[in-house]
Amino acid sequence: MASAHDVAAYILQKKGELTAMKLQKLVYYSQAWSLVWDEDPLFRERIEAWTNGPVIPELYHVHKGQFKVSTWPKGDPKKLTASQKQTIDAVLDYYGHKPSQWLSDLTHREAPWVNARKGLEPGDPSRREVSHAALAEYYSNPY
Repeated sequence: MASAHDVAAYILQKKGELTAMKLQKLVYYSQAWSLVWDEDPLFRERIEAWTNGPVIPELYHVHKGQFKVSTWPKGDPKKLTASQKQTIDAVLDYYGHKPSQWLSDLTHREAPWVNARKGLEPGDPSRREVSHAALAEYYSNPY
């Protein structure tokens, strides 16, 4: 199975420099839509419901302290299958031109992140997981 690092490296290869927040959101949406379209996760790493939206901590530890990211030292896009790349490309076609804050605001209105943070105040830190089941259920029928 590919890793979140492989997905991040592929996205940066395709899009070039991005804000760390935008990269996180694009990896998140790639995982969500892979669960719906391919019925398989792209990666095993955990997604957590942090204050600023869904975050993959494994990626955060690499880009921590950086506003923008242009390369990814840990990932290998070649580990992704053609089908996985097709899913990520579709995500990039739809979400890739959106600003970082727009993507963050969107995740804050969607059930997987909202439900994972239920009972927390807006600024409360959290390590609660946004589960594969929550992603698949919501994005299969978001309305």
